[in-house]
Amino acid sequence: MRILRLGAALAFAATIGTRAIAQPMDPAMGMAEEHHDHPAPEHLGAVTFPTSCRPEVSASFNRAVALLHSFAYADAEKAFAGVAARDPNCAIAHWGLAMTHYHQLWEAPAGDQLREGAAQARQAVEIGGGTPRERAFIAALAQYYAGADADAASATERAERYSHAMADLARRDPADSEAQIFYALSLIATAPPTDRSHANQKRAIAILEPIYRDQPQHPGLAHYLIHACDSAELAEHGLPAARAYSKIAPSAPHALHMPSHIFTRLGLWDDSIASNIAARAAARAQGDVGEELHAMDYLTYAYLQRGRYQEAVSVVVALKGMAGLNAAQFKVGYAATAMPVRMAIEQRDWDAAARLEPLPGTSPQVAAIVYWARALGHARATLPTAADGDIGQLQACVEALRAKGDLYWAAQSHVMLLEAQGWRSAAQGDSVTAIARLKAAADEEDAFEKLPVTPGPIVPAREQLGELLLRLNQPDQALQAFKVALTAAPRRRGGLVGAIAAAEGLGDTHTVVELRPLLQ
Repeated sequence: MRILRLGAALAFAATIGTRAIAQPMDPAMGMAEEHHDHPAPEHLGAVTFPTSCRPEVSASFNRAVALLHSFAYADAEKAFAGVAARDPNCAIAHWGLAMTHYHQLWEAPAGDQLREGAAQARQAVEIGGGTPRERAFIAALAQYYAGADADAASATERAERYSHAMADLARRDPADSEAQIFYALSLIATAPPTDRSHANQKRAIAILEPIYRDQPQHPGLAHYLIHACDSAELAEHGLPAARAYSKIAPSAPHALHMPSHIFTRLGLWDDSIASNIAARAAARAQGDVGEELHAMDYLTYAYLQRGRYQEAVSVVVALKGMAGLNAAQFKVGYAATAMPVRMAIEQRDWDAAARLEPLPGTSPQVAAIVYWARALGHARATLPTAADGDIGQLQACVEALRAKGDLYWAAQSHVMLLEAQGWRSAAQGDSVTAIARLKAAADEEDAFEKLPVTPGPIVPAREQLGELLLRLNQPDQALQAFKVALTAAPRRRGGLVGAIAAAEGLGDTHTVVELRPLLQ
């Protein structure tokens, strides 16, 4: 850890202006304080966003935008607020404040976050002034917040409006790199999860890569290239950006974590472990509980794939010592829920899975993970009727998500419902129905991309299908299912172990020799 931080400091001692000495990191990984006095990050990359505000706030504004590009939203909000306080006529500072409430690749703002973002956007419009360019940025963001207070449009519709406005801005001034970068981010944010051609992501890559060649120290460019390439199809293309981002902005915990999105897609587990150890420590030092948990979830996942079970256990034990978590916040609730579920399911500890409980205040899509795990725990322990209650709870989650129009998570929860039903049927001896359910689950899951906040499903549906087929003494079909699963999720331990077992059952020594080293 010390080597990483020292290397980052030496490599980037000559980057952007505002510098602060990082506080020593507490080696303990307990609960971070909600309020903290750590200095702002000091190595954030290089951003130049010209404004008409007072010259003395220029460096502070650039720093705030750099924080924004690394999704350091809380620190960015403080930085933009500082600019606004020093220059009350700086309308674009209120644009920045409104942007800190619009987390484009995470959950849409709601409640107080939505109201505060809308208020800041209105204040930017009311202050007016500035340059035509600044007014265009403000007007584009106002498109997102327009009608938000009255729920006149869905978050998806508002995001599309903002993206169209940013497209116009980028088209009018192709030399404005910040306009191009924020437009590319909006394309990634509005990419349909069912578009497996990744059209929006490829458009974003085409915009970002030429600018990245000219501005290799810009944090948003490497960051958004990673997000654009966060798919099985494009992950290899995103590897150079993944290798670079943590060095561009090493003081931003999210920048230390983000490379692991690509590492996870490619099965580079040791790289993912190193990335998330660094991100976890930095987030802990800065009091960023959501980012700490996000890194811990990815770290748990990577440890499990490497077979480093005791280290994975230690992360989950540390999680249990983190009191007062706000599980209603999706980023917090998902990670805190997924980690113990991963431990139980990946280790085939069916009794532990059956004992899991949803955290108070979790959303239906997060609670569904627990009901799925409990249903599998009962069914895989050959207690099929004991799974009925949890399957009913899963069905209720699906219906609740459909009722509120959350089609993505309704679909993901439905996949889990089909899986749970399939394993119950298998426990009841109905192999035909079990296979049909898991095949349907795999087909549904394959139709969607994952969201940025998750490493992927706890266990891919097609990998589960392979495991079922192997149990039913159908090694040829099982091997086919495992191979498809490994194409989408390379080097997943369960997929490799299953494929090797199926190949051994078929006497396919070539496949065994090919795959066994990947477990090392």
